[in-house]
Amino acid sequence: MQLLVSGINHRTAPIFIRDKLSKKTPEIKENLIELTKTDLFKEFFILSTCNRFEIYLYSEKEAGARAKVKKHIFDLLNKVLQGHFKYEIDNLSDYLYQYNDLKAVDHFYRVASGLDSLVRGEDQILAQIKKQYRSYKEENLTASYLNQLCLEAIKVGKLVRTKTKINERAVSVSYAAVELARDIFGSLDGEKVMILGAGKTAELTLKNLVSYGVEGILVANRTYSNGLKLASKYGGEVIHWEEFKEKVAEVDIIIASTGAPHTVLHKEDLLDAVAKKHGPMFLIDIAMPRDIDQSVEELAGLHLYNIDDLKRVIDKNMDLRENEVEKAEAIIEDEKYNFQRWLRERRCVPLIKEMRKDAQTIKEEEVKRALHLLENSELKTDEIIKQLGHRLLNKLLHQPTVGLKELAVETESTKESKLEAVKTIFAVGE
Repeated sequence: MQLLVSGINHRTAPIFIRDKLSKKTPEIKENLIELTKTDLFKEFFILSTCNRFEIYLYSEKEAGARAKVKKHIFDLLNKVLQGHFKYEIDNLSDYLYQYNDLKAVDHFYRVASGLDSLVRGEDQILAQIKKQYRSYKEENLTASYLNQLCLEAIKVGKLVRTKTKINERAVSVSYAAVELARDIFGSLDGEKVMILGAGKTAELTLKNLVSYGVEGILVANRTYSNGLKLASKYGGEVIHWEEFKEKVAEVDIIIASTGAPHTVLHKEDLLDAVAKKHGPMFLIDIAMPRDIDQSVEELAGLHLYNIDDLKRVIDKNMDLRENEVEKAEAIIEDEKYNFQRWLRERRCVPLIKEMRKDAQTIKEEEVKRALHLLENSELKTDEIIKQLGHRLLNKLLHQPTVGLKELAVETESTKESKLEAVKTIFAVGE
C-alpha cells in the first residue's frame, strides 16, 4: 500500500457528524501522530472544512497491511463519534469512504479542482488545502510523498480553473447581483450604492460591489447602530431610516434587504430620482417578503431584480459550470497518471541510493590509492591516472557483468525481457 484517503463529506454524512469530526481534529491528529510510531504509516495530512473531513496518509508497508491501517483509522474515527450518531445502531461505515493509491489521487485532485464541492468549481477549497497542508508540513507530519501529492493537487486545482470555465460566472446571490450590475453599468467604478437593511446577504453584496469599484456608500437601517457598524466597515455613511427616500436620487444602485413585513420602496418614491438621473438605476431586492414594489419596473431606465431573478441567474450559471466538468475531468485523468509515474519512479530511489553508495566507496578507495601513488611511487602521473581509470572501470562494471552473465544462461521465458531491461538501464544497443 502507498496512498490511502479516509473521509466523509457533505454527500455522505449529515452536518452534525461533520461538525463533530471537525471539532475533534486536534484529538484525532494526536492519535495519528501516536500511530506513526507503530510504523504502519509514515506521513499523514488532515483536510478539515465545513463540508468534509479527510485523512490522507502514506505507508511503505505491503498491500497486506492495508486492511490493518484502514481498521485503525475506522476505529479511531468511530470512537470519536460514539454517542453522536443519529441512531444507536449507526456507525461510521454509514458515512465513510476510503480510496487507495490512484483512486486516492483522483479523489484529491477532484477535491482541489472544486469538482467534489457543494458548489462546483468554488475557489475556497484550494485556499484551505494550501493553508492546512502548510501547517502539517511545518510540523514534519508530511514528507516526500504527501508533499508531492499536495503540491500536485494544488497545481491541478489551478490548472483546471485556468483551462476551463468551471469557476466562472456567479453561483451565489451576492455574486449574481454584482454580475447583473456589471451587465447594466459595464464598469462599476465610481457608481454609488445605498443599502436598506444591514443583514448578512446585503453586506456580502455590498462587499462584492465595492471590490468592483463601487463608491459613495449610504446605509439606512431601522436600528441606527447596526447601520453605523456596516457603514464604518466599508467607509460609507449611515443615514436615519426616515431619510432614505430623500437620498435615492443620489445613488445608482439600491440593495434592499430589511426583513420588513411589507414593501418599503414604491414607484412614487422614485419618480423624482428617475427624472433627475441621466443613467440607469439598478435595484436589487433580496428580501423575503419583498421590500420593493414590483410597479417600479414601469419607470424607464430602472432595472429591478428580486431573489427569484437572481436564482435564475445562478441556475443558468450552474449549468454552464456543469458543462465544463468533462474538460476538468480530462485534465485530472492526465495528471493523476503523471503522479502514478512519479510514485513508481520513487520505488527505485532506495536502490539508486545503494548503488551510488557502493560507487562512492569504490571511488574513494581508488582516489586514495592514486593519491598515495602520486606521493610515493616512481610511476609517471599519466600512468597513475590511466591505472585509476582502468581500475574504476573494472570495479564499477564487475557486478553488473557477473549479473548479466548469470541472466544470459537462464532458461525461463522472462529472460529476454530482463535482457531488454538491462539494455534500457545502461542505454546500450541503440
